[in-house]
Amino acid sequence: MSDALFDLGGQVAIVTGTSRGLGQYLARALARAGADLIITSRTLDSLAEFEKEIRALGRRVVSLELDVTDEQSIDKMARDAEAAYGQIHILVNNAGCNRRKLALEVTWDDWNTVLDTNLRGSFFVAQGIARGMTAQGYGRIINIGSVTCVAGYAGLAPYGASRGGVRQLTMSLAADWGKYGVTVNCLAPGWFKTEQSRVLYEDEGWVDYLTERIPLARPGRPNDLDGAVVFLASESSRYVTGQTLLIDGGISTGALRALPKSK
Repeated sequence: MSDALFDLGGQVAIVTGTSRGLGQYLARALARAGADLIITSRTLDSLAEFEKEIRALGRRVVSLELDVTDEQSIDKMARDAEAAYGQIHILVNNAGCNRRKLALEVTWDDWNTVLDTNLRGSFFVAQGIARGMTAQGYGRIINIGSVTCVAGYAGLAPYGASRGGVRQLTMSLAADWGKYGVTVNCLAPGWFKTEQSRVLYEDEGWVDYLTERIPLARPGRPNDLDGAVVFLASESSRYVTGQTLLIDGGISTGALRALPKSK
């Protein structure tokens, strides 16, 4: 298969929420595949070191402020992105948050914060960038979901609702924008160690419990997402839209340890 199918040279990608965590890994993968970048965070200072890293890879990079819960911030980011590069070819909707609480303890503020960031933010950022993509007749939008798109977990009610919504949103936008040459897909990681989930991985018993339920017998590593994000951003996925790609080691199969042998 030709490497050209995965070559992002000449492409410009926006990756939201790149001050830390998986957002940085996704942005690195796109840069290594040849894309120039726009990286975003609510504070520019938090992007300074990562911007240097991307430049060291030989790629152009622009840092922009973005609060995905603020309409004016989204509009300004979209305008500034187009002013910086002219055309945007790829959007990775990564910015997100979580408040891990049992359902009886969730407050209105918890619910609104998580849904406004993960679901409403994903829609309006996609809308803002898709205006240019639909006009130019080309675009790749990758919404970041989670295994909670398809599975329920205690203590994650607002988060799971938001990620399930992102999955449905992905299908709706794919149907809306396909005629303009814009594909929309959802990349859904399983259990990865990030800043949001770091405290869980400090509990060895919990890690053992989790690992027993993953057919590939380990939690995810950030670079496990590299190939998937490049695939969805590239020409190799030109006939793929409205799909959710689970990168979860198989935990969504519902796997358990081997059952005892029959007597």
